[in-house]
Amino acid sequence: MDSSQLPAEHDVPVRDAGSMDAGADRAGMFDVIIAGCGPTGAVLAAELRLHDVRVLVLEQDTEPASYVRIVGLHIRSLELLAMRGLLDRVREHGRQRPAGGFFAAIDKPAPEGLDSAHAYLLGIPQPVLVRLLEEHASQLGARIRRGCAVTGVVQDDEGVTVELADGVRLRARYLVGCDGAHSTMRALLGVGFPGEPSRHDTLMGEMELDAPREEIAARTREVRETYQRFSLRPVGGGVYSVVVPAAGVSDRAQPPTIEDFRRELHAIAGTDFGVHSPRWLSRFGDATRLVDRYRVGRVLLAGDAAHIHPPTGGQGLNLGMQDAFNLGWKLAAQVRGWTPDPLLDTYQAERHPVAADVLDNTRAQMELHSTEPGPRAVRRLLTELMDFDVVNRYLIEKVTAIDIRYDLGAGPADLLGRRLRDLDVRQGRLYDLLHRGRGLLLDRTRGLTVGGWSDRVDLLADPTVALDVPGVLLRPDGHVAWIGDDQHDLDDHLTRWFGTPTA
Repeated sequence: MDSSQLPAEHDVPVRDAGSMDAGADRAGMFDVIIAGCGPTGAVLAAELRLHDVRVLVLEQDTEPASYVRIVGLHIRSLELLAMRGLLDRVREHGRQRPAGGFFAAIDKPAPEGLDSAHAYLLGIPQPVLVRLLEEHASQLGARIRRGCAVTGVVQDDEGVTVELADGVRLRARYLVGCDGAHSTMRALLGVGFPGEPSRHDTLMGEMELDAPREEIAARTREVRETYQRFSLRPVGGGVYSVVVPAAGVSDRAQPPTIEDFRRELHAIAGTDFGVHSPRWLSRFGDATRLVDRYRVGRVLLAGDAAHIHPPTGGQGLNLGMQDAFNLGWKLAAQVRGWTPDPLLDTYQAERHPVAADVLDNTRAQMELHSTEPGPRAVRRLLTELMDFDVVNRYLIEKVTAIDIRYDLGAGPADLLGRRLRDLDVRQGRLYDLLHRGRGLLLDRTRGLTVGGWSDRVDLLADPTVALDVPGVLLRPDGHVAWIGDDQHDLDDHLTRWFGTPTA
């Protein structure tokens, strides 16, 4: 597409004009267009709307997914939801379970005293989670349109023009691709996606089983002594979640069938357990890839559009949501003119290493699922080592993302760059003070101020907070950006993260 052929901004048609941003419709310009309305896209839209950014979300599917797949929200994702006042709403639709047994499905209990007020796993149907996040974004004023497939992107010094499959062109200052593993945005940008192709297929689905429950449980225990990627787990109402390695499946371009499940179950377990009446069926491989760039000019990538890996450990959806929480306030700051360009570049600087670490730990977990003698010996050894609290704790904190420390420069290694747990404060809970997506200065000295940044940063003077430092500056994503009691040093860091103070 030649940018010289694009219509002027006031000629760009925008369909489905609603009451939310009539000004944006008349000008044909949004601040940010998001491609993809999965968990990552919905979270990002809500984060941007907290800062009054004009957001349009484009989803190519005309209807939400109808199949019910249970996903798990790990500790760090639960904390982020709590920071935005969403956790109670999400939790009532989910089921809590202990935060243990994640790494390579090695059955070890969670270590005691994990550094979080939300130290559990929350299992929730993915369509329900997406609906709740989408409703939250809509309530904040995000525009969401379904049945809109992006086919072209052209950017210039002023913004990005997006072309849809039906020929409609839309204009925005920035575009974010949250459109999944087969991202159109990534392909249109020509961004490198290095890594390894899939070597092993696994079938996953939910269906009814005719075999007696006791027989299913006994045979599952027996098979899992050899095949770690095998699982039959009841999810309620006589329905089971079925996971089975697939030696040979039908055409990869086609969805799997119930016959594929029957054949692979027979091959692995010697019986198909009388599977029937599937709720949903899918297949996944162990392809592992990470983009070399999260940003190309005014276009950014997040979630599975930026990284893919095997689902072992249940980290994928969580990694994408956490991308959105990291990016949202930074992109909003850029749009609102708070900060110079380098702040937006910290998105890649911080999230690319996190994704690389997730890819590495899932590679390791997949090796531990192997049926070969060498990996099985390593698995037995690691199972013994996880009896040591320090080893078990290290792996659980890695999978649940509470071990992340962004490199924010010199400072106390135990706190600077890390997220701060949900502490008791005089006004209740710390995370309750972060619902608006603003920064927060937590001052135990009662001598610090946010001055000209008060339109972006809140202040809590509370000497009773259980911290070993005089003051901390929290970013909107809950990570510690500064520690100390010197006002001049604080002002420098307020400028770094929140831009020029208001006169």
